[in-house]
Amino acid sequence: MFRNVAAIYLHLAGLFQRKKAGTSLTRCMHQTFAMAKRLQARRLDGIDHNPWVEFGKMASEYDVVNLGQGFPDFPPPNFAIQAFQLALNSDFMLNQYTKAFGYPPLTKILASFFGKLLGQEIVPLKNVLVTVGAYGALFTAFQALVDEGDEVIIMEPFFDCYEPMTLMAGGRPVFVTLKPSPTQDGELDSASSWQLDPTELASKFTSRTKALILNTPNNPVGKVFSKAELELVASLCQQHDVICISDEVYQWLVYDGHQHISIASLPGMWERTLTIGSAGKSFSATGWKVGWALGPDSLLKHLRTVHQNTVYHCPTQGQAAVAQSFQHEQLHFGQPSSYFVQLPQAVRRYRDHMIRSLQSVGLRPVVPQGSYFLIADISDFKTQMPDLPGDADEPYDSRFVKWMIRNKGLAAIPVSVFYSTPHRKQFDHYVRFCFVKVKDGGLEGREDLRKLPVAHWCCGEGGVGLTCVGAGRVHAPGHGREAAEVEG
Repeated sequence: MFRNVAAIYLHLAGLFQRKKAGTSLTRCMHQTFAMAKRLQARRLDGIDHNPWVEFGKMASEYDVVNLGQGFPDFPPPNFAIQAFQLALNSDFMLNQYTKAFGYPPLTKILASFFGKLLGQEIVPLKNVLVTVGAYGALFTAFQALVDEGDEVIIMEPFFDCYEPMTLMAGGRPVFVTLKPSPTQDGELDSASSWQLDPTELASKFTSRTKALILNTPNNPVGKVFSKAELELVASLCQQHDVICISDEVYQWLVYDGHQHISIASLPGMWERTLTIGSAGKSFSATGWKVGWALGPDSLLKHLRTVHQNTVYHCPTQGQAAVAQSFQHEQLHFGQPSSYFVQLPQAVRRYRDHMIRSLQSVGLRPVVPQGSYFLIADISDFKTQMPDLPGDADEPYDSRFVKWMIRNKGLAAIPVSVFYSTPHRKQFDHYVRFCFVKVKDGGLEGREDLRKLPVAHWCCGEGGVGLTCVGAGRVHAPGHGREAAEVEG
């Protein structure tokens, strides 16, 4: 306080000197006192750092292969591209506003498509809200349903926006941790071994608990929650009268015979669940930023209030393209011609190739059941190179990723950013890779990646062999023979 007073005193002294030079004293004093006010809202305290901004900026400053950020480097399927072209070139009225809560053909097809999957009679105008991506649906949900002092249970590792969105709404995050089970020597860890402790989960519910955030398939681990796990969560939500916000953007990216189950389809859960989805993840078109929330009108009406007083309306042409794409999928659903069948088949092969490549350089991948991410254990590197440069309190995985970017031309994301602050050091021996890259994700010819302390990068005649998704002839899903021709 005293330093602020002294600073203002010195500044006022300068004002009187400038007054002699003809400067308006009133104007100068207004500038002084205006700038002394706090500028940012208190709800922004502590959430200004964003890992995607930090590591994205760093990756752009170096010549790197970026396997950090989660988006495909192949085009959407032909039918989706054609739908977008039609939206651009057919009806000129698609350049104008549409209904605030969603383009009617889109809300109608979402209601029809997901109504069958969830076992509900979904009414487009009451049970569907179209948002600016799934991110927009999440933000709208937190703002609409979380009040000052409400507790929100978040399973960690968690998609990093859940915590700041809770805090911005005035809520208090309460964390429960998925813990990996020990593996046998030589056995690959699997995302299925990352389990909730039922007793610990139950202990997190209190009279102040308002909501629980579920993410299945999980980002970053790739865990697909089993029916038994979902029934446990459902039972606790019902017992404590808690809302479930279910982030299911990777629902079509499930592998090895695992099945995605929407918690809203379980008995008694539709009435208390928001199911959030993404056209970007569904149709490999993340830049379209079309998402949605499905749920009972008793919840959706509050999201609509936030929506109409913030973004109000989402771009019409993207919604029209997504509506056409879902109409196509509804005709082919469950058949070999369905994109939701083709996509996971292709991406599973990319996943398997990355697993082998990461193993070849001394990393220990955790095999994901779903999503397009996997995490890899870097414990051997942590043992052999413990003193990487960085801040004293910086988690090891963050320092390791920065070292890889600067010295090896490879970008990933440290898994510690997906944990609450008290738990980051416990899980700072993992990094996350995105394996849904079929062109530029390969690392052939990168001589600077030839050696790492723990193991040699697998090299061959063509150069460096961490070609996680760059080997062989690759066709993007929905564009020909796709994954059938991935070598390896």
